[in-house]
Amino acid sequence: MPVGNSDQNKRTLTNRPRLRYAPSPTGDPHVGNIRQAVWSWLHAKRYGGDFIVRLEDTDQSRAQPGADKRILDSLRWLGVEWDEGPDIGGEYAPYIQSHRLDLYHDHIKMLLKNDAARRCFCSPERLTEIREEQQANKLPPGIRDCCDIAPEDAEARAAAGESYVVRFKTPREGTTVATDLLRGDISFENSTLDDFVLLKSDGFPTYHLAHVVDDHAMDITLVTRGEEWISSLPRHALLFDAFGYDRPEYAHASVIKAPGGGKLSKRDGAKSILEYAEDGYLPETLLNFLCLTGWGHGDQTLFSRSDLLSLFDMSDITLASATFDHDKLAWLNGTYIRALDENVFVTSLKRQLELDLPVDVPRPLDEALIESIAPLIQERITLMTDAVALVDFFWQSKISTPPPEDFLVKKWRDRAQEASATLERVGTRLNDLPDSSWNTSEIEALLRNLAEELSLKAGELLSLVRTAVTGKRISPPLFESMEIVGKGLVVERINEASSSLS
Repeated sequence: MPVGNSDQNKRTLTNRPRLRYAPSPTGDPHVGNIRQAVWSWLHAKRYGGDFIVRLEDTDQSRAQPGADKRILDSLRWLGVEWDEGPDIGGEYAPYIQSHRLDLYHDHIKMLLKNDAARRCFCSPERLTEIREEQQANKLPPGIRDCCDIAPEDAEARAAAGESYVVRFKTPREGTTVATDLLRGDISFENSTLDDFVLLKSDGFPTYHLAHVVDDHAMDITLVTRGEEWISSLPRHALLFDAFGYDRPEYAHASVIKAPGGGKLSKRDGAKSILEYAEDGYLPETLLNFLCLTGWGHGDQTLFSRSDLLSLFDMSDITLASATFDHDKLAWLNGTYIRALDENVFVTSLKRQLELDLPVDVPRPLDEALIESIAPLIQERITLMTDAVALVDFFWQSKISTPPPEDFLVKKWRDRAQEASATLERVGTRLNDLPDSSWNTSEIEALLRNLAEELSLKAGELLSLVRTAVTGKRISPPLFESMEIVGKGLVVERINEASSSLS
């Protein structure tokens, strides 16, 4: 029997979808969790609906300071925008569950009054005893008839200050049928269900109660979550029915698995979105990648934000578990970096170098220098964090000459004196190059001609010069780099390398 007025409890039926992301502020959201937010946002926006952020902080013991901010920062970094939420408010505020306790307590009173819930005063020891008996007798687990207390006695004990929880009175017979958008109707025998807790002894609601009350109060039309919640679906269906509320649709997505199968661990990729940002991934990459782990559109692999907003539909999600593909993620990121507008890449590069260059490099960084370097590396990096190892020599007045075993490779191995003399010749010739001719084409012509004079292959000479000028065996294009570093510093580094080898 529904506990409220049926006319008041019925949602106004419209074609406007309302979807929500309701994380618990118990840590940074990892990829599997944030994928649900992305999917909900895309589905809502495609069909002209609303996307809501709600913080479910009723588990006070696990709440972490600052987690709420990091959750919102993760969404902002991805470019996910919400219509209502704890930071911007909205018609259904507040959007933090700990601020909505009176509403939950009113609903508990409704259920108790209608004999749809009961107070339970069982001690932890009593509940453990029940579970052990069930296990010994091979009975289905779950707390059901743990205590039989008349409602008036239970109310008196509660008024006297005795600790209790409130449990839902689950029907003992019959079948509950709940509908999943992706799986169709799912049937559950009521005899296998427990009297689940609605209100904890600390006065805070459980997820089961709070999300049902809030989803109805906020007119949520579709709830997306992981398949691990399917076993709780009958509980929530029964609770909606007990209040006389229309049930929203549910879509339970398959989990993301580790390469080779199994649960996705942090080592396999279950990191927070903000960690991926710190690791040098672009938000466009993660947005694209998260959608591809469980959804697709034909053979298309690359999706712009506008593509996703026009194509994504929750009903197209596959039920097969997606595998976290590190190679695809890296490939996507490199592809997006190469496709970035030149000015956007410069801005991203400056932001990354501000973070990664040594603290003794003066800030703010020279933007003109970054603009000249950017075209040299945009095609060469997979992660934005790859940049600093390639370009830090541009900001170094002195570089450390690698030890001979790293410096002298291939032709030059065990020929330090010859390498030293060769570099000395290079330094002299570069020093003689007029300042007005210090440009990429003149530097290249000089070095290639010198290689011929010395009867060397161009690569043999250039490998020595590269290491002397940059301190690296792999660097951005050499001639362009030498032009940017400048004649004086290039000649100085080459002479120092020659001296160290001699």
